[in-house]
Amino acid sequence: MSPFLFTSESVSMGHPDKVSDQVSDGVLDALIAVDPQSRVACETLCTTDYVQLSGEITSAGALDDEGYRDVVRNVLREIGYTIDGIAFHADTCQIDVRLHSQSGDIAQGVDIGGAGDQGLMFGYASNQTVELLPMPIALAHRIINRLTEVRQQGAVDWLRPDSKSQVTVEYVDGKPRRVTTVVVSTQHAETVSQKEIAEFIHREVVVPVIPAEFLDDNTAHHVNPTGSFVTGGPHGDTGLTGRKIIVDTYGGWGRHGGGAFSGKDPTKVDRSAAYMSRYIAKNVVAAGLATECELQLAYAIGVAAPVSVTISCHGTSTIPEPEIEERIHSVFPAHELTPAGIIETLDLRRPIYRKTAAGGHFGRDDPDFTWERTDRVEALQQPIPSSGEST
Repeated sequence: MSPFLFTSESVSMGHPDKVSDQVSDGVLDALIAVDPQSRVACETLCTTDYVQLSGEITSAGALDDEGYRDVVRNVLREIGYTIDGIAFHADTCQIDVRLHSQSGDIAQGVDIGGAGDQGLMFGYASNQTVELLPMPIALAHRIINRLTEVRQQGAVDWLRPDSKSQVTVEYVDGKPRRVTTVVVSTQHAETVSQKEIAEFIHREVVVPVIPAEFLDDNTAHHVNPTGSFVTGGPHGDTGLTGRKIIVDTYGGWGRHGGGAFSGKDPTKVDRSAAYMSRYIAKNVVAAGLATECELQLAYAIGVAAPVSVTISCHGTSTIPEPEIEERIHSVFPAHELTPAGIIETLDLRRPIYRKTAAGGHFGRDDPDFTWERTDRVEALQQPIPSSGEST
């Protein structure tokens, strides 16, 4: 295999699209905390001192408009939009609420346990990193999560909520060899120099999270390459729910079915089946059956069973792929792949979603991220008994 470069990006909780994702998931959490059976499809738009909620909600925990506005303001405060002078403030922004109940046509299929929509979802895992993610997206997330940590700890007073990272990795013989380029752009106060920003980001953010063996004298570092990033957040760029689906998943390395996650309750297979696919793929790799694994699930609206289950290990399997498929079907039985089965297996009727909406939905060390467990490894390592063999 010829050497190649691959690049992935991540964005912070203060990025306008991630603000929208977190607001949508904040609404979901507020509703599901009261009524675990809530049906939620909440979309958010944010721009200069303005937020709009729209979508479909059917829930015993439904709020009045002022209640939804309180949820929005609490999310914005926790992100850090409480700074005067940046034209987007949790306490002063206008909030419009345009929510109504779920379509009866959709509900009749979901009520009997069917999928909330048609679609295809992918899960992926790779042994490139401890997170079992491709290295470019894993490192991009590490940078953003570290930058968020130092901002929230108040390490300096000039950091603002909006930021982005990008990491380019060189691969030789299909394995990550070195980081060739690191890009970090962070919103900041006018009072700080770009030299101070660059030195701080390199010393306190990049070096602590990228393994030293992947950095060398030829690694390019670009910090705020435009020269200034004072105007940011929803004032600098309109945000919408669901526009960062590649950041949310595998950084462009693995396939994506196209459906966004945030603002959707777990009957929406766009979200829950993507989590289940990751759960299965991660256990396959953790079990040593392959160094990378990609799994597709696909559904028809109103139908419980997936219309297809497809696995590819891209030539990295340690046993024949048909045997891996047999083991998957044995260890993850058919009922676990229905929407109801996924919800039960991963315990998804809980208010856990807002924290998924920034920092990546995968590769996180958090017990609430049940799809990151590797508790099926031992079972997957057991061969399937041949025909006539005693079990």
